[in-house]
Amino acid sequence: MQRIFVTGATGFVGHAVVRALVAHGFLVRCLVRPGSEAALKGFESIDRVPGDVLEPDKLAASVEGCGAVVNLVGIIREHRARGITFDRLHTQATANMLAVAHEAGVKRYIQMSAVGTRPGATSRYHQTKWQAEEIVRASALDWTIIRPSLIYGPGDEFVSVLASMVRRLPAVPVLGDGRYRVQPIAVEHVAEGFARALRLPTTAAQTYEIGGPEPCRFVDLLDLIGAALGLPRVRKVHVPLGAVKAMTAALGWLPFFPVTTDQLIMLEEGNITDPSRFYTDFGITPEPLAQGLKRMLETP
Repeated sequence: MQRIFVTGATGFVGHAVVRALVAHGFLVRCLVRPGSEAALKGFESIDRVPGDVLEPDKLAASVEGCGAVVNLVGIIREHRARGITFDRLHTQATANMLAVAHEAGVKRYIQMSAVGTRPGATSRYHQTKWQAEEIVRASALDWTIIRPSLIYGPGDEFVSVLASMVRRLPAVPVLGDGRYRVQPIAVEHVAEGFARALRLPTTAAQTYEIGGPEPCRFVDLLDLIGAALGLPRVRKVHVPLGAVKAMTAALGWLPFFPVTTDQLIMLEEGNITDPSRFYTDFGITPEPLAQGLKRMLETP
């Protein structure tokens, strides 16, 4: 059986990708930063290798003999005082893992990027994701880049948070008019894409944008979450976007402030794509958002 080396396995998406790889019959070896071991509790059949993508010098020996490297490392918010930046975790970490794969003689490489990544992007998040992609494309490896839209599933930091607000609050705050569009995709479909990419040689040297079958407005997403929870109505209170921008410009650097300027930029841009090529090439049947939310949130 082929062994796959996975970085970022301790995260929300990482857990799902590891499960999908095991289900497809792969052996899995995960890079685990010291102190993060508990995040992989319950995964009894995988190998754990201590290390850090930012300290690659001794990683090649752990990658040797693997059939592919799957790089899932990424952040959605910087914490500069702790050295957690987009430049380091997106761009430098990718360059490091490509170098490790090359040194270890591994030819196959799968990179997680994000919808909205492009040349000339406004947000630092997308700028550094693009820089990472360019490094991947310039490598001599058989690479595949997967760009998911917003990913949902139990334990995520998006739909789960919104569902909690819908349950607890008399009215859910909405930034601006709430008409900005999103296209959430179930984490299981994202993970299945990574696993199938390793079985499909035709996905080499390809970039796939993936999302749910249809986009929806943010306000409509809240209503879909409410319906999945069995609620007849979701009350909303609209917060002027200009006021939020002003507060974020002044306070967004604080670790506890709920949003950053970068996140507001991406919010206004929306997060949609045409995922049809992904579903066709990977043989995955799209799941309507309402169905996926019901599966995720409906009380048994």
